[in-house]
Amino acid sequence: MACDIHFAADHPVGPGHFPGNPIIPGALILDLVIGMLPGGATGIRSAKFLHPVRPGQSLRVQWREASGQAASFECRLAACGTLVASGTIETGAPVL
Repeated sequence: MACDIHFAADHPVGPGHFPGNPIIPGALILDLVIGMLPGGATGIRSAKFLHPVRPGQSLRVQWREASGQAASFECRLAACGTLVASGTIETGAPVL
């Protein structure tokens, strides 16, 4: 399963996080990633943020089944494929 996320150049979190050097907060990325799962999440096994995401950029999110009730994800910059985040989310039921 794969989905795309685009952060508008004027995204409201940009100016405050961080002034003069805006990035999209990892918590917002993780919240959007979890929101893509049918049925949501019951826990987060792991989440790593490896590269900043800036307003105006797009992510490609790919999911793989990690076990019957968990899924692994990778977020990559759509323009170049740079890995920006990865992790494993627990669910209450099979997700893929």
